[in-house]
Amino acid sequence: MGNFSDDTCFLFAEPGFLTGLASVMDIGGSLLSYNVSPSGADADRRAIASDWAVVGSDLLNAANTLGEEAEITKTA
Repeated sequence: MGNFSDDTCFLFAEPGFLTGLASVMDIGGSLLSYNVSPSGADADRRAIASDWAVVGSDLLNAANTLGEEAEITKTA
């Protein structure tokens, strides 16, 4: 699972070190901005599509690995 594309975390803020440091003093919570969608349904749609894209990628990687292992076994 280790490789995540940019689409998998579109609802989360990704602050840098200095922003994180400054957020310690940000009592009102005005420094962090989160990615927003026009509606809740749109956010859900994007999240589900992103989830299925990751599942598809994982399945493809598993199939490729299985194919490579089968070739190694066949030639050995």
